[in-house]
This record gives sequence, structure tokens and C-alpha cells, in this order.
Amino acid sequence: MSIYREYDIRGIFEKELNEERVKKIGFLLAKRLKKEFVAVGFDARVHSPKLFEWLKYGLNAGGKTVINIGLVPTPVNYFCNYFSLEELSDGKINSEEFLAGSIMITGSHNPPEYNGFKITINKLPFFGEAIYTLGKEVEELDSIPKEVSEKEIKIDALKKYKEFLINEFQDLKGLQKKVVYDCGNGVAGVVLPEVFKSLEIEAKGIYLEPDGTFPNHHPDPSVTENLKDIKALLEREGDIGFAYDGDADRVTVLTHKYNIKGDQLAILFAKIMQNPTVIGEVKCSSIMYDELQKMGANAIMYKTGHSNLKVKIKETNASLACEVSGHIFFNDRYFGFDDAIYATFRVLELLKKGINLDQELDSLPKLYSTEEIKVKTTEDEKFKIIQKIEEIIKETNELPKIIKIIDIDGLRIEFEDGWALVRASNTTPVLVTRFEAKTKEKADFYKSLIENLIKKAKERLKKD
Repeated sequence: MSIYREYDIRGIFEKELNEERVKKIGFLLAKRLKKEFVAVGFDARVHSPKLFEWLKYGLNAGGKTVINIGLVPTPVNYFCNYFSLEELSDGKINSEEFLAGSIMITGSHNPPEYNGFKITINKLPFFGEAIYTLGKEVEELDSIPKEVSEKEIKIDALKKYKEFLINEFQDLKGLQKKVVYDCGNGVAGVVLPEVFKSLEIEAKGIYLEPDGTFPNHHPDPSVTENLKDIKALLEREGDIGFAYDGDADRVTVLTHKYNIKGDQLAILFAKIMQNPTVIGEVKCSSIMYDELQKMGANAIMYKTGHSNLKVKIKETNASLACEVSGHIFFNDRYFGFDDAIYATFRVLELLKKGINLDQELDSLPKLYSTEEIKVKTTEDEKFKIIQKIEEIIKETNELPKIIKIIDIDGLRIEFEDGWALVRASNTTPVLVTRFEAKTKEKADFYKSLIENLIKKAKERLKKD
């Protein structure tokens, strides 16, 4: 599996992300940056500081000055792109210029031996073909300069980010709710305690200390097993709970009754926005799209992936975008990137306005939705299988009545009483499926239907 993925660069430290390769990545990225300054931050993984030094060498070799923002959540790295160097550095750098871009060293929710780079250039994600082309150049590059002048400026970007949050959410002072939260030993813990304290919010956190060995549980709140401790704390002494992934760009919101998914949050947020445009991914429930349209919102279905959604927000000037997994992107009063910490305080705003989250969710139509179900395949075959499935669907009369097929990202097949999704993952050699219907039995029927189509598609590939 290549380390050059659709949305980022990701691999095992030293085995794949070795010194020579990382320096070359920095050097070739520098050639793509039009201005001098690039911000680099890192998460809590034990090898992140070493990767920082290697990446800095490459960026310096390419003629860039590295703005060292240190140990930060990924959203802080994105945040830096929206302020002048003078604002960002509290006058340390006397320049009204903005960053050329930023690089976040993070393994997100992957196992501890993994790490990687999320890259922003000129406020836009660096992804897809741009990453694949970079990877090809890195692997073909013989060498980079041996003599390099170190150019690094350390700034406290966390201070600027915390000040922004505290100023933005002053109205939350006096919130009569007890908040509990689980940072999972990721980097959310370097922000949340201070902001909660400044806003005088009663909050109790667990696993706040950044620790890249993740001694308590894996930092992936989409896995139920990882939520046991925060659920227990919520049960004992909280009104609402939050859990974060390793780099704090993804959040899970918990009430005593619900584990609230990203598409459900989008409905709740849209209720208090004026004429919003909301972007969802192909995995989002039809309830979200239907409810948004009922309230007069403009609902757009688009591709899965944080990079895709950030680009689509810029293109449409949407108010909000979401992924089921908990990536929430606010362009309303914010900058259009996924930020789990910022989303936390927007949820608390709903409570401050008197919105009862459980009652709102109780009032939604009831459909049965599966979690993501992944089917192993190969990197070479995954997209070909989707093409073959599309061919088979066009040829056969044996399927239930199809209302429409949405093909912006795999195939979302809409039936009269539900839908089935099959898409090729952009990051791993799997097909991702999800099903929704009025009953579990009908969703299971759609699941067996897709399993059969995948089987037939594989057989056709073998014959071809």
C-alpha cells in the first residue's frame, strides 16, 4: 500500500516514513509553495518530533522558513492559514503576509506506529492527484542539498486559537449543564481545559495528557469499545459528553440516550441557521437530506472525505458540511474546515438556547441504518468492481425498483423504501457499504443484494 493516499500521506514511522523520504517530501513541497513561510505542527505521537526535524530540513532545503507551532490539534494547524503572520505571531513577525501553507504531522486515529502529513496550500487541501504526483517525484528524486541553513521561528498558535474560542463563545458563560469529555490521550487536551475554565463551564475531562502510546484506549471515537469510559462518566455525573480522535478533527457527541452521528448534528445545527446550505457525504442518512429540505435548507450530497468537503464548501459557500463519522465543517461564523473542538462549543450553544437534543432526535423519522460495513478487496480491483456492478445493474431486471442511482462517489442506489451504498475507499483496499431502510429486515435484504452484486462483479473481472 502506497503512503501517498487520497487525502494525506500516511505510513509506518521509519519503515515507510524514513529520514530520506521525509526530507524529500519537505523539499518537493517547498517547491510548490509560492510564499516563504509554512507552518508545521504535530500531534502527540512519540515519533512526531523526529518527523518534524526531518520535514523542516527538507523545507529549509527548498528555501522555506518553518513556523514551528509545536504540539497542536490539526484544526489549529488549519486555523493558522487565516491570519497574517503578524497577527499569528503577536507581532513577533512584522508582516501582513499570510502563510504559504501548513503541514500537520499526525497519525489521526491510526495505530501508534503510524504517522503522516495533512497538507494545506493557499488555504486549500493538498490532495488527490496532487499527492500522487508528489509521491512519484519523491520516489524518483536522487538527492536534496546537503548543506542547509536552518530557518525556523517558534510561535504560540495555541494562544491565538484559544483566545478566538473564548471570545467567540462568551455567551456560553453561565451554561447550566455539566460537560464530560474524553481526549483519548490525543491533542484535544492541550486546548479544552483552559477554554472550559475561561468560559466558566463545569467540565470534567479524562485522558487529557497527550501520550502517543495511547495507554487507556485507542483514540477513535467511532468505535463503541473506545467510548466505555466516557459513557460511564456521563452516566455518573454529566449532562452531555464529547469524545475526540487523536488529532481532534473528529468528535462524537453523547447524551444519556443517543450517540449522535455527524448527519444528525447537521440537522440540529441547521435548525438555528438562516437559510443554510448544508453539504453531506454519500453515507449520510436520507433523513438528514429530507429534514433539511423540509426546513427550507439547501441540501447537497457530495463525495466522502474531508478534503473533498472543504473544497465543496469553498465552491458553494455552504454554511456547514458533515460526515457521519464526526468531521463537522462550519463555514458559518468560521473558516470551513473540520474542527471537533469548535464543533463542541456549537453543540453547547444549542443547549444554551434551550434545545433538548434527545427530544429533537426523538422527533425525527425512524429508519434502520447500518454502520459502515467493509469488504476486503485489492487496491487494483476496488474501483473496477464498482464499474462492473454498475454494468450488471444496467443489464438486469431482477432488482427491486430503483428510483435513482447517485454515482458521485461509488454507487448510492435509491429504492422506494431505502438505499444501498457501495463505494471504493480512497485510503484502504476495501469496498465500503452502508444500508438504510424502514426495517432491519429490508436493510439486510439490501445488504445481501449488494453482496451478491460484488460477487458477480468479481467473477466478471476474473473472466476479463
